[in-house]
Amino acid sequence: MSLIRSLAALLLLLLVVPPLVHADDDLWDWLDDAGKSISGEEKNKHSDHEQEASLLTLEPGESEMYAKVSPDSKYLLTVSGKHGKQLVSLRSLENGDPVGVVSDYDQQLLDSMAWHGKDQVTFLSYRTDNLGLWQKPVTGGMIRRLYRRLDGELKTPLILDDGSIIAVRLNRESSLQTTKRHELTQALFNNWQTRGYDSSIVLISEQGAERALAPGANPSLSPDGTRLVFSMQDNHQWHLFMMNSDGSDLVQLTEGKHIDVQPTWSPDGRWIAFTSNRGSTVEGHISKENWDIWMIGRDGRDLMRLTVDKARDGAPTIANNGRIYFHSDRKVDREESKVHQVRSGTAGFHIWVIELPAKVS
Repeated sequence: MSLIRSLAALLLLLLVVPPLVHADDDLWDWLDDAGKSISGEEKNKHSDHEQEASLLTLEPGESEMYAKVSPDSKYLLTVSGKHGKQLVSLRSLENGDPVGVVSDYDQQLLDSMAWHGKDQVTFLSYRTDNLGLWQKPVTGGMIRRLYRRLDGELKTPLILDDGSIIAVRLNRESSLQTTKRHELTQALFNNWQTRGYDSSIVLISEQGAERALAPGANPSLSPDGTRLVFSMQDNHQWHLFMMNSDGSDLVQLTEGKHIDVQPTWSPDGRWIAFTSNRGSTVEGHISKENWDIWMIGRDGRDLMRLTVDKARDGAPTIANNGRIYFHSDRKVDREESKVHQVRSGTAGFHIWVIELPAKVS
């Protein structure tokens, strides 16, 4: 509307101001510049929080996804893939360089790997006859089983202070073709849906008793361990919801005809970053497969867009150093390749980083 009003004012000016000799070209040039200026203002009205992203990880012919920053902000876990093989690697948060391989063998490891303290990781494994939750030092050492047995298909385990577990339970839909078990270990951009399964957030006690809390996926536990933020499906859309870790006090954070998924908390527990296709227009092109990083306050206010790119940006994680790390398949330019000393094989997903907006940091 402001653009229409501005153009109307310019036309009125033409009517009341006498034309100047030899000034027609200059006037129309001025009108063209003014129109561009107004359009730029309209375009940038909601762009105050967009950040310039820089590339962190790049290895020849390799992809890196699902970055998870250590509590001390020194290291980074990534799901790395090369020649059809995926593994979990440990990297330096300072420059993204590989430090070592955490594991290259496990049925459920890739989706379930998480930090447990500053130097331990936990993961789900079928390395015995049954599914179990295991723990190991991130730099190598003895592997210890934390829970004797977990039945069925589980994803994204979160350990609470009382020893119980929050996880995503996958329930088969009998009428649909289901994803095969070996496919469940693959790191895909869409990790909130699994073909042939419904998903729900469940609470599992140390004794093995299980209770469903809510339908949904992508749970993230608040820094103080009291609140869960997660994604719940509503027809073809997914929205962010929040509840207590026992399933009480359920509230909805986002709405609209969009998909809002993969939420993660800021270290102070005041903000939530997430993946969304709600900003699907980039340079005039509309696509529901355009994904960017967004942020919202835990009270459901101050929604802001942090990245704008035609590529798929996803799975953000917020570190104590005031930065957000995420994976993206955006194009790697020549200068970035030169910095990382990689001449070819730069396509695919890599870890990128942006600064937190001043309002948040």
